[in-house]
Amino acid sequence: MSHAMNYILALDQGTTSSRAIVFDHDANIKSSAQKEFHQFYPCTGWVEQDGLEIFSSQLDVAREALSRAGLAAGDIAAIGVTNQRETTLVWEKSSGLPVYNAIVWQDRRTAEICEQLRKDGLEPYFRERTGLLLDPYFSGTKLAWILDNVPMARIRAEQGELLFGTVDSWLLWNLTGGRRHITDASNASRTLLFNIHTCRWDNDLLNLLKIPAVILPEIVSSSELYGETAPGIFSEAILIAGMAGDQQAALFGQGCTRPGLVKNTYGTGCFMLKQTGETPTVSNNRLLTTVAWKIGDKVKYALEGSVFVAGAAIQWLRDGLGIIESAGDVEALAASVPDSGGLFVVPAFTGLGAPHWDPYARGIITGISRGTTAAHIARATLESIALQTVDLVRAMEEDTGIKLPELRVDGGATANNLLMQIQADLLGVPVVRSRITETTALGAAFLAGLAVGYWQDSEETSIARQIDRTFTPEMTDEKVTLLRQGWDKAVRCAKL
Repeated sequence: MSHAMNYILALDQGTTSSRAIVFDHDANIKSSAQKEFHQFYPCTGWVEQDGLEIFSSQLDVAREALSRAGLAAGDIAAIGVTNQRETTLVWEKSSGLPVYNAIVWQDRRTAEICEQLRKDGLEPYFRERTGLLLDPYFSGTKLAWILDNVPMARIRAEQGELLFGTVDSWLLWNLTGGRRHITDASNASRTLLFNIHTCRWDNDLLNLLKIPAVILPEIVSSSELYGETAPGIFSEAILIAGMAGDQQAALFGQGCTRPGLVKNTYGTGCFMLKQTGETPTVSNNRLLTTVAWKIGDKVKYALEGSVFVAGAAIQWLRDGLGIIESAGDVEALAASVPDSGGLFVVPAFTGLGAPHWDPYARGIITGISRGTTAAHIARATLESIALQTVDLVRAMEEDTGIKLPELRVDGGATANNLLMQIQADLLGVPVVRSRITETTALGAAFLAGLAVGYWQDSEETSIARQIDRTFTPEMTDEKVTLLRQGWDKAVRCAKL
């Protein structure tokens, strides 16, 4: 294949916007396009999206990215797809029309279903087979809700008239003109319906949630030729060859192809994944066990932990306290003092995520003195993001027995050099920032390119992956210990 004449198109379907990025063989971005779409909140705790708008926005940006790059469909070697995970759609097999809005991963309407399953003593059963907790976050109970609450949905599903999919399945169905109803193993592992040991849909779990197997997509690997785009999508057909959930795609895009390597994405919250090899690792710290990706017959697994509030804490400094005018101002304000002056901010605005999983914890500030200033609050807020990440790393090291060699980072907040330095100091290992922040899309591109021979192997993709900067630890061990101890005490207070 001539790399000079070919590119990879990555479709990155996110929670609030759809993006498309064209990459060249050296993993440089040739062009990109992004488009937001509507969110619907019909009841407290409910979050929905229009499935047709999800696809139309994704198709629009794909065409726009090609146009901006001055490329035709024939210049694209393959398409890779990555997506918001757990968001659930059900559509008619004959028409392709959704029977209900997409229920978004943030939606909490099935909390009572999950609570009843826990009361029935079934959480250990689900956890052992799926690696997940019983939580409305995941797709299975969302699907059950649609079948039980949309008129005739259950009957039509049992008769084979309806299809279920997460966003990857929905995009592939539409891109191929309804020829392929598939999902990759990484997305399937987020449904509460997939057995991570057999890598198949689990009939016992399907029976517990009353899900008819006939509506489920075929499970495929994350890097293989799925087919080509249908006539009318682009000027000519393009191969579709890569697919993974967004956080798993970012793990692959960060080159975490060896067990023990970890990536952390700093956004509104943080998503940390640790690649654990070909055997699922059971967490004793309430981390999630998930499929990282499947290539050929080999499955790689990961441990995953989530921090609920990271970048959102900086937004709080701006919108809630008004001590900065823009998010970018926090670095200079925090850097104006040498330390946080004994102050700790625990941003548990919506409870604490992994490994605490305490929905009742609430945000607190401890250690306030007469000398406390806005700068101390800003610095302590940055430290809170880094310290929550330390909690996840501790849990992962305890679960796996593998010490963290370095932390590979991406996401918008990584542009804050002070935060990255604090992170390296508190972890005591290098923090490696990718030059390309769009590692989710890059991972999808790598998976697609490997399937069609655009890149030959993971070693070649690792060469294409480019590092922007490495932050090395500078803080004394004594100071690190004091900060960690102070943080642990503040977290205990937040849980009271």
